[in-house]
Amino acid sequence: MHAFDILGDPVRRRILELLSSGEKTSGAVVEIIQAEFGITQAAVSQHLRTLRESGFAAVRPEGTRRFYSVSPEPLMEIDRWLEDFRALWEPRLMALETEIERGKRQRRTTDRQ
Repeated sequence: MHAFDILGDPVRRRILELLSSGEKTSGAVVEIIQAEFGITQAAVSQHLRTLRESGFAAVRPEGTRRFYSVSPEPLMEIDRWLEDFRALWEPRLMALETEIERGKRQRRTTDRQ
């Protein structure tokens, strides 16, 4: 499955967002995702399995619990793919930043007068 197929699903994106702050038990992920999306425990488990099998998430068993974390490698691949597109928006963002700073300077000058 292609990386964007994995990330195209809002539930899987949300799971990765949750895991980005640190390792979480499958139970904690299920609890949050069920509350936010109203899906079953089995559906959340399937999303976790998809993330694990695609390499986006790693699992560490500890007794009867499973701890999930983000695997950075697939995200780094996406980052490399996006590199060509950054050339399209980075100059515009830099120009916007320059204009914002110019506006702030003008307001400070006006406020002092």
